[in-house]
Formats: sequence, structure tokens, C-alpha cells
Amino acid sequence: MGAIKRGMSKDFYTNKTAVVTGGGRGIGLCIAKAFVQAGAGVVLAEIDEELGLKAESFLASDRAVFIRTDAGDEPSVQAMVKQAKARFGRIDFLIHNAAISKNVPLTELTYEAWRRVLDTGLSGAFLCAKHCAEPLKETGGAIVHIASTRALMSEPNTEAYSAAKGGLVALTHALSVSLGPQVRVHCLSPGWIDTTGYLHGSPSPWTLRPEDHACHPAGRVGRPEDIAEMVLYLCGPKAGFITGQNFVIDGGMTKKMIYPE
Repeated sequence: MGAIKRGMSKDFYTNKTAVVTGGGRGIGLCIAKAFVQAGAGVVLAEIDEELGLKAESFLASDRAVFIRTDAGDEPSVQAMVKQAKARFGRIDFLIHNAAISKNVPLTELTYEAWRRVLDTGLSGAFLCAKHCAEPLKETGGAIVHIASTRALMSEPNTEAYSAAKGGLVALTHALSVSLGPQVRVHCLSPGWIDTTGYLHGSPSPWTLRPEDHACHPAGRVGRPEDIAEMVLYLCGPKAGFITGQNFVIDGGMTKKMIYPE
């Protein structure tokens, strides 16, 4: 990873352990890969067994272990934490990336679907923090929530997903106060990230065009590595005075004013 090459010490992560929810593909898998490359052990806490096993194979490391986990179910989270402690002996970093969406017109969004989106994306973060709190305090660890620019701006029919991501931003600063100073808590809000290369051979959900890159002030669509490198920085020793913050990583899109032509 680029961040390591620029001087981040691998020694800091050696023999430490990261739990990554939703680690079976996409941004979560890239984050897991970054931790493995930095020398850490990784728990791929993923609900989809097929994706979890593929991710474990993709990482090809005896330090990367898939544990089937439903982030929105408390007994499942408790069992995952117990297995993670038994396997690695410690938990140093919790990355809550698990999320689902249900983008349908408001009048068609069932309460059951609303609850499931919130249970996975927001309640899952609460449950993981609750049951990882003591192990993280023991190691002086860190939590990173993967939210979204949807916490700050929306398209139509994204009420459940946007609410879950917005809740993560607030949960972040609440946890930072409750768990500090032993545990630092951070939030990242990615914008448009092209996850091609972390989909286990599945086709990309989009074909990028020059105009897609051009609409970003940074000049390109984001990459999963952009998020993973920030996660490693925030979990590392150089970020010791940072906690409770939400970092928007979107190539500047949320700062760009758009007027109809």
C-alpha cells in the first residue's frame, strides 16, 4: 500500500488485530488487505459465507480469518468477538463497513426493509462497539466507521441508507466521548469509489467515462485504496490527537456547486 511505502512503520501493526465488518468485498476487502499487508491479523466479519470464503482466499494469509457475522444481530456479534479473541488473543481495531441499501420510493419502503437497513448499517456499529469496547480499551485501540457522503447529501429514494450513514456520523462523536481516552473513534464518508478489483470477478456496477472523472475537482473517481490508507492512518500512532471526527473523502464533489444548464 502506498501509505506504508511513504514511511508508515509496519512494526506498529505487527501482531495487532483488526475486525472488518462487511469485509467480503469492495471497500471492506481493500481495508482488510491493507491491514494484512501492514502485518496485522484480520477478522473478515461478513454475513455472506460465499463472499467471506472468497475474501479469505483472496487475501491468502494465515492471518486473515473469515467469521460469519450478521452485524445487526447481537448474538452473532458476540460470537464473532469471542472467536476473534480466541483466534488472535486481542482486538486492536474495529472497522464497521457492513451496510445494505433499499432504494425504493418512500411510499414503497416497508418498515421491515427500513429496519433491516438501519440494523445492519447503524445498529451493527453500535453492537460491534459495545462488544469490542473492553478488548479495545485493553489495547488502546481505535474504531473507524465507514459512512458515506449520503450522510450529507442525497438522491431520491435513499431515506433508509442515508439515515443509517447519517447516524454513523453522530454515533462516532458520541462513542469518542464515552470510550475516550483509551479508544479513539473516527468516521470516514467516502464519495464515488470504483471498487473494481475487489469484487471477486463480478462485473463492475458501472463503466467509468471521462466525464465521471472530470466531475471531481480532484480529477478522478475514488479508489478503495484511498479509503484504506486513511483507515490505517487514523488507526496509527500519528493520529493520536484525532478522535470524534468525520472525514469526507470524495475528490471534492460535495464542495462543488452545480447549477442546471
